[in-house]
Amino acid sequence: MESLPALFHLGPLGITATVVTTWGLLLILALGSWLVTRHLSLDQPGLAQTALEGAVQAVDEAIEAVLPGRGGLLLPFIGTLWLFVALANLIGLVPGLSAPTGDLSTTAALALLVFFSVHWFGIRAVGPRAYLRHYLAPSPLLLPFHLLGELSRTLALAVRLFGNIMSLEMAALLVLLVAGLLVPVPVLMLHVIEALVQAYIFGTLALIYIAGGMQSGPEASPATTSPPPAVPVP
Repeated sequence: MESLPALFHLGPLGITATVVTTWGLLLILALGSWLVTRHLSLDQPGLAQTALEGAVQAVDEAIEAVLPGRGGLLLPFIGTLWLFVALANLIGLVPGLSAPTGDLSTTAALALLVFFSVHWFGIRAVGPRAYLRHYLAPSPLLLPFHLLGELSRTLALAVRLFGNIMSLEMAALLVLLVAGLLVPVPVLMLHVIEALVQAYIFGTLALIYIAGGMQSGPEASPATTSPPPAVPVP
């Protein structure tokens, strides 16, 4: 796959359209968070606050279903990840823009973020010694297979999101080129639904991987040992 041409350079670094779009999304998220939360009220919540509270509660309930009692710890990371991936998937609907998640470099960066977060939360939950020891269970001979599993699931996480979003954008483009403006609404609706589904799957897989890391040692809380829900994989 050919790399995208750089729009401009910052020293030796070439800044591509994917990077610029990602920076724009981060700016929108930061500005939107500030605007939505600057006038919160306990007495007369507005429509925006009500919607925000509903979204936060939904994410918290999803985390609690996998890791009871850990919603407060994981909500900032998992909620931000879900929101960013969803917006990144949907930004391709804007004329002239492409979804950053349709670029393998972006999905690889997100997968690496999940990879390091699994170890971070796992060590915080059970301690470094117990967490590292679980790679040797039930036999030290399985250590290479544990490491291979960590690498393969990280690679699969990156490639799955990249492949689905890239194929989604290509399919939408081909349909619009063939049918013109006869079927724009159904195509756009399918694009929105699939983009949200892919964001849900990515975030839920990240949550399940983190749950596995936090439950990897004997010091893990018994309250966090409920089995994770099944995740549909297209």
